[in-house]
Amino acid sequence: MIPTYVVLDTNVLASALMSSLGNPAKIFKMFLTEALKLIYSEDIIAEYEDVLYRPRLRILAEDADIVLMAIRQHGELVAPTPSTFPMTDEDDRCFYDAAKIAAAYLVTGNTRHFPAESFILTPAEFLQL
Repeated sequence: MIPTYVVLDTNVLASALMSSLGNPAKIFKMFLTEALKLIYSEDIIAEYEDVLYRPRLRILAEDADIVLMAIRQHGELVAPTPSTFPMTDEDDRCFYDAAKIAAAYLVTGNTRHFPAESFILTPAEFLQL
């Protein structure tokens, strides 16, 4: 089986770490079982690090460390050229650009931050594929 390529927005990854029951956790478990391949860039890792270690999220630093190490070891690193497409939130550009260059799905809880494109899905929409 060829894995599906996916970029996870930070809100999806954080949700997966905060609750093992929801759709984000199901998607992350698919990565852990190699049913999908996570695409990341250095900018995405920096965004993950910035958010996952925030004390208010109550994600254990050890858990964040393990997840980031797994992504670096088993994900696929890309180095996209930044796009010029207008974005609602510039911090989201790295996710959009990585998904575009890798022909991957972008899974996000904030679809309104991105252009209306068929490869940008909510966790529920992704799991329905």
